[in-house]
Amino acid sequence: MYNIPVKIKLLREGAKIPAYQTADAAACDLSACLDEPVTLLPGQSALIPTGIAVAPESKSPVVLLLYARSGLAVKHGIALVNSVGVIDADYRGEIKVGLINHSDKPYTVTHGERIAQMVVTPIFRAAFTESDNLDDTERGSGGFGSTGAL
Repeated sequence: MYNIPVKIKLLREGAKIPAYQTADAAACDLSACLDEPVTLLPGQSALIPTGIAVAPESKSPVVLLLYARSGLAVKHGIALVNSVGVIDADYRGEIKVGLINHSDKPYTVTHGERIAQMVVTPIFRAAFTESDNLDDTERGSGGFGSTGAL
């Protein structure tokens, strides 16, 4: 395991520094930083502030990826609006998490509640080269379900 230094700026009173919940956790938890609770009705989404901004200090490029917390998703149907959030290493604004309620019941997000997971990971950028030919593979141009049952 390699630790990448990341500066955290607390932007709001009551903001929490992201925390890993176990020694081997790959993702740290982000917490809501709210002045008042936010209730998400079924099918409704909202942008939830965390009260923090970050600055990764890495010699190699990194990206911070936001994911849903499995407990919120499985127990309450709460997930990220865009499935995976991308926080570029050069972004210095407040991290906000777009949450959506996929359940049939209202859900209230409260201040300090852990609302998302964040992973810091290296970036590999593609060096695109236009080509008239692509290498053949066993799969070829087979799409959804072409390698087995859906």
